[in-house]
Amino acid sequence: MNDGTDHTAQEARNMAGNGALSGAVIAVAGAGGPAGRATLLRLAEAGATVVGADNDPERLAEAVDAASYAHGGATVTGDTVDLLDLTSAREWAARVEKDFGRVDGLVHLVGGWRGSETFTKTSLDDWDLLELLLVRTVQHTSLAFHEALQRSDRGRYVLISAAAAGRPAAGNAAYAAAKAAAETWTLALADYFRKAGIAEGAEGPTSAAVILVVKALVHDAMRADRPNAKFAGFTDVRDLAEAIAGVWERPAAEVNGNRLWLTEKP
Repeated sequence: MNDGTDHTAQEARNMAGNGALSGAVIAVAGAGGPAGRATLLRLAEAGATVVGADNDPERLAEAVDAASYAHGGATVTGDTVDLLDLTSAREWAARVEKDFGRVDGLVHLVGGWRGSETFTKTSLDDWDLLELLLVRTVQHTSLAFHEALQRSDRGRYVLISAAAAGRPAAGNAAYAAAKAAAETWTLALADYFRKAGIAEGAEGPTSAAVILVVKALVHDAMRADRPNAKFAGFTDVRDLAEAIAGVWERPAAEVNGNRLWLTEKP
């Protein structure tokens, strides 16, 4: 038998389809990974139309199928997109808006990690890769989607970042620097939303760019591979997906340009 807490939580999730995401159109970049899968599931559960993108068509199809199967009434689609190409990113944004009439969110989940034992052993090849994965893709999705998000009555750009961006370890220089650059770019987008809202006669932003900060992410396969690991301070991908959905429950002015911490602040 479920206790009262579980019952209440389930009731709340059942009501999610009537919340701020009901009828919203949300694009998810990097949808084929574990975090992407959890996010597609949660957004579909909340009543959103979800359009995932990934450069791996097989894992994207698996993620889309899983979300569609779990929530039979939801619209969940996938699009193979090269987010390292600005033209491809812009074409994707245009397709989403044309097909569904609006874009209410872009969740940026494109990730990657490289590190070294010490600062001295840092390879700049790691930077070359991470700059593409963690910075260039953010530049491309934000430039592609920002105007559509500003046209929305609930536009949100959500970046997933890492605590390392503000407190890098010696062997983590390339990764931390790339995450910091992505955060700075996203904060510039937040300023665009702030100024656009004022220009349209609002007192503040009507759309928002927000950063969710984690130490690292963990999912069931990682736990299975390392059953004795504690993963202290890590955020489960399902909890991340819950936090992503929660961004739409808060006013744009409250979250725009803010870092929302899902782990302990350093």
